[in-house]
Amino acid sequence: MTRTGPWWTAAIVAAALVLSGLLIAVTGGSPAAALRALVQGSVGDATAISQTLLYAAPLLLVAVGACCSARSGAFNIGQEGQVLVGALAGAAAGLRLAVPGPALLLVVLLAGALAAGAWAWLSALMNRLRGVDIAVSTLLMTFLAQQAVAFAVTTPWLLQESRWGAGAALPQSNKLPSGALLGSAGDHPGLQLNLGLVVALVVALLVAVALARTRWGFRLTMAGLNPVAARHAGISVAAVGGSALAVSGALAGLAGAMLLASPLSTNRLQPDISINIGWDGLLIALIARNQPLLTIPVAGLFAVLRAGGGFLAATGVPPYLVDVVKALLTLAFVAPAVIRRRPVIA
Repeated sequence: MTRTGPWWTAAIVAAALVLSGLLIAVTGGSPAAALRALVQGSVGDATAISQTLLYAAPLLLVAVGACCSARSGAFNIGQEGQVLVGALAGAAAGLRLAVPGPALLLVVLLAGALAAGAWAWLSALMNRLRGVDIAVSTLLMTFLAQQAVAFAVTTPWLLQESRWGAGAALPQSNKLPSGALLGSAGDHPGLQLNLGLVVALVVALLVAVALARTRWGFRLTMAGLNPVAARHAGISVAAVGGSALAVSGALAGLAGAMLLASPLSTNRLQPDISINIGWDGLLIALIARNQPLLTIPVAGLFAVLRAGGGFLAATGVPPYLVDVVKALLTLAFVAPAVIRRRPVIA
């Protein structure tokens, strides 16, 4: 068994799971009870499965976008902020534009994608004009996005909810009109197959085909693997990286608008509406080694952990241990690649 083969990866993942069980035991919980609660809360019945699928859609979108930017060599780590920008733009469009019927949902989703795509592209522009590192700028712009959303939902002339009578208005927007809400794909008794998941799966397939079969995908991959060779081949590395960054931001923004319109939220813009979907999407892309199709099962796993994590409190396990488990699994999947790239010292 080599230190980089699949068995080595499986051994590290098994060790991560054992360590997770030990952590649960140390904090006073029962690993077996925690596992039962996790399964029951995520796939135990139709309601739990519906909740898991709702989480999977935005996670998948963010992860697929992260694959695009990473493959181009432009490392976007600001997806959390781009999710917020998408939700902000979606709320503004949904509450300010007088679009009738279900067409309003399309407007909300497009507004979120376009705004977050432009937001992410600003990092490429700063890199081009002033040499600002893209990873640093995308991360720092997350804090700007948080402040922008907080300002919007606490400012009456922007998006703060309408005040009724003498009561104080809360730091949130009004609820989106019914035409802007995501519905179910088909009629399935007891099971809600949300439209967001259908959109996310289609996007994942399209991005996978685009990266593997189109000239844009070839240029993007070549720019990421060897920028010098790409320039000699006549490829504008900056333009390719900028387009990948914009796509990555647009998909994160689409996830934000989707969160706003889905049953996962109150359908109101709130400062914490992103619920760490951006950070988790980045981890999913890392585990999937930037392969869009592999993000589908990994996003499903993270959705299971999210949906089932809420049930852990009933077993005496702190809910934050779910984040610890996710971090351990990420390290377990990434570690073999790091070992493989480690230089050999004679």
